[in-house]
Amino acid sequence: MNRKVLITGASRGIGRATALHLANEGYALLLHASREASLQPLIASLPAGTRYEVLTADFSEEDALKQFTGTLKKANKDLYGIVSNAGIALDKALVFQPQADIDNMIRVNLMAPILLAKAAMKIFPRNGEGVFLGIGSCVGEMGNAFQSVYAATKAANVALIKSLAQEVGQLHGSQTIRFLTLSPGFIQTDMVESLSEEIQADFLSKIPSRRAGTPAEVAQTIAFLLRDEAAYINGSEIKINGGLA
Repeated sequence: MNRKVLITGASRGIGRATALHLANEGYALLLHASREASLQPLIASLPAGTRYEVLTADFSEEDALKQFTGTLKKANKDLYGIVSNAGIALDKALVFQPQADIDNMIRVNLMAPILLAKAAMKIFPRNGEGVFLGIGSCVGEMGNAFQSVYAATKAANVALIKSLAQEVGQLHGSQTIRFLTLSPGFIQTDMVESLSEEIQADFLSKIPSRRAGTPAEVAQTIAFLLRDEAAYINGSEIKINGGLA
């Protein structure tokens, strides 16, 4: 396996699980986090011989984000996949939400995927193939109190990906460049564990199996979507939510 994949927000949760899974499948990895130190536990767990590079940038800072995507285009022309996983949720009633929190969520959760997708639209056509995986969320469809801005950014990711799948087809007539959204439901991550017991219990009551999903289950789906066997899955929102309703 010579394909190279960028994973943003790779230091924990779904990003970390995806990095480990793809490393075991032989991918070369570009591992992103805001701080290099946060990636050290992941790096120590990678299989021997894994080819990886660390890329750091705080996506909440506009200049850092632009520099990151600019460097990505110049230094990684052989990039095959992008898993746009980095995201933040700053929960608060909108009426009390500081403007800085709103701006940060929009930059990290929406502007970063937009600029990464723009970079992908430069890189993938030159290579004749590529897969961009955006990360949505069940709250982008369901809504959730005190997460209005977060939910809005996640819903926007779905619309972005559907549009780009059509766009790349019209610009390049490509059947090998794909844009997809993966929308997790109630997954055992730091974000979920920070919720109150009452909120967690409410979510679990709406899932047929009465259990949360695991980052590894999401990672396995990401790995499949990157493969040639998934070549006809394009422009879709793949929901991994255990039947949450």
